[in-house]
Amino acid sequence: MSILTMNNDNRPDLARILADGGWVVACLCAAWCRSCDEYKSTFAELAKRHPKTQFAWIDIEDQADLMGDLDVENFPTLLIQRGDIVTYLAPVNMDLKQAERIFMAQQEKNVDELIVEANSSSERQDWQFNGNLLSKLQQALNENG
Repeated sequence: MSILTMNNDNRPDLARILADGGWVVACLCAAWCRSCDEYKSTFAELAKRHPKTQFAWIDIEDQADLMGDLDVENFPTLLIQRGDIVTYLAPVNMDLKQAERIFMAQQEKNVDELIVEANSSSERQDWQFNGNLLSKLQQALNENG
């Protein structure tokens, strides 16, 4: 799979992957952010190393109607989700090895472990509510018919 640059036309594709329990690794960025520009090549290399996972580039300003009140404090921010479970949502350094370790650590866990972690702290519970890409996509698709 290649990197999907989020737009209104490909939202159903991403929603379908998540609804089927698939993994999505999304980079939350902004067009004006130079750090995001620099991170694109690192993100592309990560995607190349994991071809069975869907990677998505989401400009939170272009997709403001989708991302809603999600508070992104620093760019770039990684959102890693399997199905309906947000497993990671935080800024990431420019280092490919670090991003890959974060992703691999999540991917090694089974669904039960991911559910336990998703409820293990107020921060992670907030990820499930405010950062859940599947919920956001389904809501947007329902609103737009």
